[in-house]
Amino acid sequence: MIFDAFYEHIYRLGVVPVVVLNRVEDAAPLAHALVAGGLPAAEVTFRTPVAAECIAAMRAAEPDLCLGAGTVLSVSDIGRTLEAGGTFVVSPGFDAAVVRHCLDLEIPVLPAGVTPTEIMAIRAMGITVSKFFPADIFGGLAAIEALAAPLVGHRFMPTGGVTLQNLSQYLASPHVVACGGTWMVKGDLIEAGRFDEVERLVRETVSVVQSVRKPV
Repeated sequence: MIFDAFYEHIYRLGVVPVVVLNRVEDAAPLAHALVAGGLPAAEVTFRTPVAAECIAAMRAAEPDLCLGAGTVLSVSDIGRTLEAGGTFVVSPGFDAAVVRHCLDLEIPVLPAGVTPTEIMAIRAMGITVSKFFPADIFGGLAAIEALAAPLVGHRFMPTGGVTLQNLSQYLASPHVVACGGTWMVKGDLIEAGRFDEVERLVRETVSVVQSVRKPV
């Protein structure tokens, strides 16, 4: 299936940190902290005007980082992602034009869907893994399990309301490929330059992942 290598990679990671950066100067030290902590991945959201610059700075600082863009709302955002060095796209909803453009470019894309109709539309385009967002608002793991029963073979990346405390429950589900999370990259820690604490939280997260997940 298309993007299988990407899915396997994020499965092994278990968690993709979801990052909001307001200053480009924070990008490199954050990238270093993620790698040092053992979680070399980031979804940098297009929620700030410097997001693309931050992706480029993180790519320069840690060239092997699994690095993509989140909150991708338009085809133009895809171009900005690729120019900055991002290699995957995450969207908070399902936009057929965004998905189609990523498929044309063979760029891994994780559109979001929370209803059977939305997920069926995603599957009709050949996508077998989608974001489930905001996970806690739309029923969390119980909803994922219910959706997975009729939508055989589909897997999810829950984001929103996933915490260090419930991470193991999500990861134990065969229907969850990985989780998106913010607890290790909180804005106040980044703003304060507490990258040592970011690294500590990343190590703690990796420990939980390793306690649940077996290599594919």
